[in-house]
Amino acid sequence: MTDHPGNARHGSSQALSTVWTGRATNRFQWLLAVAGAGCMALGIELAVDSAWSSGIAPLLMSVIGCVAAGLLILFGTLAFVHVAVKVDGDALEVRCGHIGLPRRRILLTHVVGADFAPRVTPRQWGGWGYRWRPEQGTAVVVRRGEALVLRLGDGRTFTVTVDDAEAAVRFIRDRLHLPAGGKPGGPAGG
Repeated sequence: MTDHPGNARHGSSQALSTVWTGRATNRFQWLLAVAGAGCMALGIELAVDSAWSSGIAPLLMSVIGCVAAGLLILFGTLAFVHVAVKVDGDALEVRCGHIGLPRRRILLTHVVGADFAPRVTPRQWGGWGYRWRPEQGTAVVVRRGEALVLRLGDGRTFTVTVDDAEAAVRFIRDRLHLPAGGKPGGPAGG
C-alpha cells in the first residue's frame, strides 16, 4: 500500500512526502503460540493442584520448567507472527510482532540497491524469525514467499518477507534514483 498524503506542487523545494507500508503474516505461528500457552497452563496447574508425594524440589522444577518453556515459546512465536515494514523518505523500518520487537531501522543513505526475491523460504535462512547467515546477510522471515532484499553500502544484505515486495522495491529505487535493474553506478543517497 502506498499512501499519498497531500499533493506536492510542481517545482516545490520540498520532497514528496510519500510513505510505503507493507505487512506479512504467518498464521501457522499462532498454533505454536497455543502450544506455549499450554505449557504455561500445565505449569500453573501443577503448582496449584499438586499431589506429588516425592517432595517439593521435583514439583518446583516441573513448574518452573513448564512456565519457562511456555514463556519462551509464546514470546518467540508471537514476536514473529507478523512483520510491518515502513519506508519513508529517510529510512526503512521493520517491526516484528505485536509489540514491535525486534525492530530494525536502515537509513536509505546506506542502501545501494533494492531487489525483489520472488520466493524466500524459512529453510533458506534456518527457520522463522530474525536470522543472520554469514554468506547471505541478515533477514526477517515470517513466512515463505516474496521478499525485499536491500544491498547496503558496506557489502551486507538485509532481506525481509513482506507482501507486495515488488512495489517496495520500486518505491525504494524511485527514492534513491536507481535504475529499474537495481545496479547502481555508485553509492546511493547523498
